[in-house]
Amino acid sequence: MISVEEARTRIIQGLRATTAQVVPLPEAWNRVTAKPILARLSQPPQDVSAMDGYALRAKDGSRDAKLRVIGSAPAGHPFQGCVGPSEAVRIFTGSIVPQGADAILLQEDARTEGDAVVVQESVTQARHIRRAGQDFLAGDEVVPAGKRLTARDIGLAAAANHPWIVVHHRPRIAILATGDEIALPGEPIPPGGIVSSNAHALAAIVQAASGEPIVLPIARDDSEAIAAAADAIATTDLLVTTGGASVGEHDLVMSGLRARGLELDFWKIAMRPGKPLMYGRLGSVPVLGLPGNPVSALVCAILFLLPAVGRLSGLTAEPVSVTRAILGAAVKENDQRADYLRATLEWREGHAVVTPFPVQDSAMLRNLARAGALVIRSPHAPALQGGAQVDVIRLDFLGV
Repeated sequence: MISVEEARTRIIQGLRATTAQVVPLPEAWNRVTAKPILARLSQPPQDVSAMDGYALRAKDGSRDAKLRVIGSAPAGHPFQGCVGPSEAVRIFTGSIVPQGADAILLQEDARTEGDAVVVQESVTQARHIRRAGQDFLAGDEVVPAGKRLTARDIGLAAAANHPWIVVHHRPRIAILATGDEIALPGEPIPPGGIVSSNAHALAAIVQAASGEPIVLPIARDDSEAIAAAADAIATTDLLVTTGGASVGEHDLVMSGLRARGLELDFWKIAMRPGKPLMYGRLGSVPVLGLPGNPVSALVCAILFLLPAVGRLSGLTAEPVSVTRAILGAAVKENDQRADYLRATLEWREGHAVVTPFPVQDSAMLRNLARAGALVIRSPHAPALQGGAQVDVIRLDFLGV
């Protein structure tokens, strides 16, 4: 068995980002930039007022000075003249500062008298003026390549005058559930069978990572059926199987795919849940074989599938983020396998507290759905009492 870290490295190092495409800005959210986004203009393009008030010369803005108002400059309608001695122009937030003015008298610091304004608080030169290019200049890199676009990035790209963005294609992830005993939700359940949750959950994880899931029909416990299903993946970027990767006589994923030329990289990881994890390559398509137990499949998907889809999407190869929390209950000494304990997450006096569920069975999907975090227990980790600091994977951070 290999370690979680080695398995993740070997999976990621063989993956390459998808090719680039141009998409409309409204469709770019959560996509990964394939090239930097450079500003097509300066922001703001000219000096503008940050407040409502009056534009004037700072030397004329002493307390009790009386200035003649010579015009108005609403946003989008710049004043065409020049501000001279003892003159002011009515101005609003976002309005271009008129020529000759170098200060803003706040509206609340002014008193109007007919066509004049009286300064009630002295002004300071350049105060309340946003200088041209204060946010960014034309040609500046506002978003780097290899960045997953947030709503904030979309706003920034729009401000930089980009209606179209160059991003990586969404990776196409084929998902193949296997087993005679499983049926999709709503279908007749065979005798002794169960409803398959894995394909739908894995598809949701792929979507969360901005991939495009392609859920294949269930493959029965027959090597030829599994091999035939593999024939449908030639145009995909990754095949994910679930079930059939253990050591039983009906676990036929490996033999079925080998019939189509699977080159196995590794099989079995020193972790719990999820020991029977497989990785290899079927021609040009990488293959990630997940366990059949739903908790094992999803924990492995968090640790390996999320980074893999991210790498295919154009991100750098980074593991899932780990943070620290306080144990809410004691945990026992660990054995030779890394353990990922499903745990509740709550806040006590400003601290994140994680409490593992008493039963950690890999078939108990409800506990995983209720969990807020996975508590990471390294191989041979000592027993810990409640109150100890531990490493955790925050599931709310992952959006899954």
